[in-house]
Amino acid sequence: MDGDNQIENSQFLLLGMSESPEQHSDSRLHTPMYFFLANLSFTDLFFVTNTIPKMLSQNKAISYAGCLTQLYFLVSLVTLDNLILTVMAYDRYVAICHPLHYVTAMSPGLCVLLLCLCWGLSVLYGLLLTLLLTRVTFCGTQEIYYLFCETYVLLRLACSNTHIIHTVLIATGCFIFITTLGFMTTSYVRIVRTILQIPSASEKYKTFSTCASHLGVVSLFYGTLVMVHLQPLHTYSMKDSVATVMYAVVTPMMNPFIYSLRNKDMHGALGKFLGRPFQRPK
Repeated sequence: MDGDNQIENSQFLLLGMSESPEQHSDSRLHTPMYFFLANLSFTDLFFVTNTIPKMLSQNKAISYAGCLTQLYFLVSLVTLDNLILTVMAYDRYVAICHPLHYVTAMSPGLCVLLLCLCWGLSVLYGLLLTLLLTRVTFCGTQEIYYLFCETYVLLRLACSNTHIIHTVLIATGCFIFITTLGFMTTSYVRIVRTILQIPSASEKYKTFSTCASHLGVVSLFYGTLVMVHLQPLHTYSMKDSVATVMYAVVTPMMNPFIYSLRNKDMHGALGKFLGRPFQRPK
C-alpha cells in the first residue's frame, strides 16, 4: 500500500521562496535606468562566460574556429558594453536636465529601440572584424602567450600583410569608442552644469550620486580600453595584455558590485525579497 502511494505521488509542487510571488517585484526598478542596467549585467555575465572557462581549463589548446568564435564574442560584447553605457549616460542626462520630460523622452518603445540598435551595431562590428581576420594567414609558432584570443595578439602572429585590418581596427575603434566617449562627456558636462545650479548642497549630492556608479564604470572601462586598442600594432606588449584582462574580465565582474552595493533602490528590493531590511555595507 505504501509502495502504491509512493508511485502515485511522484510529483512535487515547487512553491518557490514565498507563497506570494508578487512581493518579489518592485516598481522602483521598473525604470529605463534599471532596464539598461539589467542588459548591462547580462552582457557582463556573457563577457566572463566567454573568457574565464577556457582560462581555468587544464587544456590550453583551442581550435582555429574556437579562437575566432571567442574573438567574435569578445569584440561584440566590448562594443555592446560601450554602447549601453552611452545610452545610460543619455538616460541620466534626460533625468537630471529635463526631469519633466523624462517619462515621455525615455518611453518604453524608445528604450527597446535603443537597445536593439546597440545589439545590432555590436553584432555587425564583431562580424566585420572576425571576417577580416579569416583572411589573415598564420604560420610558424601557434603559441599564444595570453589568456584568450584577442585581436592584437592574433595580428602579431600573422605572417601575411595586416596593414588593412589594422587600419580598419584603428579607424572603427576611433569612430565607435571616441564618438561615444564624446557623447558621454557632453552629457556629463550638461549634467554638472545643471547640478551646480541647484541651491541646496544636499540636493546636489543626492543628484550627483545617481551618476556616481555610472561614472566609475565608464572610467574603468575606457581607461583600459583606450590603452589597448588605440595604438600601433608594433607597440603592443604584455602590459597591454594586463589592461585587456581588466576590461574583459575584472570590469564585468566588478560592475554588479559598483551598481548595487551603493544603490538604495537595489537595497530596498533586496530587503523586500529577503523579507527584512538590507543593511548597506559601510
